[in-house]
Amino acid sequence: MPDTQPVTRTLGVPGARLYYERRGSGPLLLLIGSPMDSTGFTGLAGALAGDHTVVTYDPRGIGNSTREDAGADVTPEQQAGDVHRLVSALGSQPVDIFGSSGGAVVGLALVTAHPGDVRTLVAHEPPVIELLPDSAEVRAQIEDIYETYRADGAEKAMGKFMAHAGLAGAAAGDADAPRWQPTPEQMARMQATTGQFLGHLLRPTTHYRPDIGALRAAPARIVVGAGATTKGQLANRGAVALAERLGTPVTEFPGDHGGFLAQPEEFARVLRRVLEETA
Repeated sequence: MPDTQPVTRTLGVPGARLYYERRGSGPLLLLIGSPMDSTGFTGLAGALAGDHTVVTYDPRGIGNSTREDAGADVTPEQQAGDVHRLVSALGSQPVDIFGSSGGAVVGLALVTAHPGDVRTLVAHEPPVIELLPDSAEVRAQIEDIYETYRADGAEKAMGKFMAHAGLAGAAAGDADAPRWQPTPEQMARMQATTGQFLGHLLRPTTHYRPDIGALRAAPARIVVGAGATTKGQLANRGAVALAERLGTPVTEFPGDHGGFLAQPEEFARVLRRVLEETA
């Protein structure tokens, strides 16, 4: 059995200090989310640690990572700069990256700005709404969520977000589908992240427009992933739109938007196969 206990480190970057974890052995694989921190990848990282050196991290201002300007928005480009510095500190370029949701958007920004950092980017359900035919309508919905947060607080705004993203019904879901049950600590960490997400991450992340020309020209292989049960949801639609622009098929992963949470072993098998295709 691989040792899945992480070695923890911190890394100073401009305006922030990043917390990250490293476990396993083999080729380097970064698992990145936004706003999700490293704890959300614990199961997937453990499932991959037998044949990969898996690195997870907390984005600036999230979890155990800090930032100096807590009132400023955090853009995908800024987060990509953080990941670039983390990759440089690890000293193993190019690396494989699995990015989910906002983390997939960060991965796209990283390939655009630092194409030599990445061998394969698996972009799982990136909410790239600027590629959607109804982007103006969706953008207005995002703005309404933000204004609701400012006026009425996080609980009401998150209710709107879950509904607009198509996640409210998914939370009820199929009674037979595997479900992730967060621990009290994980629930507390997610609740602590809500303000950062609604106030400083949601709009910059969803307003990001991928540079399709730069992505096509980059040496990195980009695999676009989507959940098996998320058809029609906002992030799935973003994945489909991105894949169409890149001229690549969508790779189906088990479960929903966070399928790696409830089905880490099954998810790891698909991810491992995708990475082996590159090798």
